[in-house]
Amino acid sequence: MTRISFETMKSEIKRAFINAGMSEEKAEVCARVHTETSCDGVASHGLNRVPRFVDYIKRGWVDVDAEPTLVKSLGAIEIYNGNRGPGILNALTAMDRAMEIAKTYGVGIVTLQNTTHWMRGGTYGLKAVNNGFIGICWTNTESVMPAWGAVDTRVGNNPFVMAVPRKKGHIILDMAMSQYSYGKLQTTELKKELLPFPGGFDEEGNLTREPGPIERTKRILPMGYWKGSGFSILLDAIAAIMSGGLSTNEIDKVQEGSCGGCSQVFIALDPTQINGEEHSEKITDGIVDFIKASEPEKEGGQVYYPGENSLNNRYKNIEQGIPADDGIWKEVLSL
Repeated sequence: MTRISFETMKSEIKRAFINAGMSEEKAEVCARVHTETSCDGVASHGLNRVPRFVDYIKRGWVDVDAEPTLVKSLGAIEIYNGNRGPGILNALTAMDRAMEIAKTYGVGIVTLQNTTHWMRGGTYGLKAVNNGFIGICWTNTESVMPAWGAVDTRVGNNPFVMAVPRKKGHIILDMAMSQYSYGKLQTTELKKELLPFPGGFDEEGNLTREPGPIERTKRILPMGYWKGSGFSILLDAIAAIMSGGLSTNEIDKVQEGSCGGCSQVFIALDPTQINGEEHSEKITDGIVDFIKASEPEKEGGQVYYPGENSLNNRYKNIEQGIPADDGIWKEVLSL
């Protein structure tokens, strides 16, 4: 494991994207998001995703020149076609537009059809809260998880994000519908470690903490067992209905990499228009203070609010350098 400065990592990722055919402006934005993601401790969707994204561009599964186009406007709701452009750029555009609409109506909803992998969903929740908005967003995916009680994969992992602004540290939840994402399995395998809790089933049908057997069986465990399975199915249905795009079973037929042709929803809420910023800060501070005053399970331990660890990782990694797997870093440099 090597530690790389933020600027070095961003500049090398940007060079890889430019070499793959992206404009300098688009490569800059995407490289920054990948680097910020790794800096916040989510390398699985940051640096580690760079080679795969470049591969998708070369295969023609991502159109680096595409721009999202408006399909329909319904006042507080707008629907866009992502035209298979880079998922990061499409998603940033969608959240920006949702916030603009929310300035008028108090709520803005933007849906995307025919887009591609957005990398870390928390990026767009963070985009909202950094501008003072509550953000809610999710995406559907191809089948990567069995429905509860099944063996074969028929359900998407469908990441879901909620974010609430707070001056002392935003509250952000970014979660896959599985106990652990496939990216988490990959990073745990690279470190030759076990998952903290069982994350799926091995070849014998037993729950296991070993990431390798889970990746082979693709029997990743839904978070909350049947609850995660049901939640994922409903997120898929709403995303496809609201965007006019593909559902998980239809994405499977496309077979253009991870999330090729997926559907997404972005919601921005303006709390300042409802009860004012002072009220929002009072509520969020009260919640966080109450949680932080919990008695830790282990002596000397801490209880964290959602998003706190990412913030701590960012401060540490900006100062010390961002951890990077040596093999993946060499692969990115070769691009």
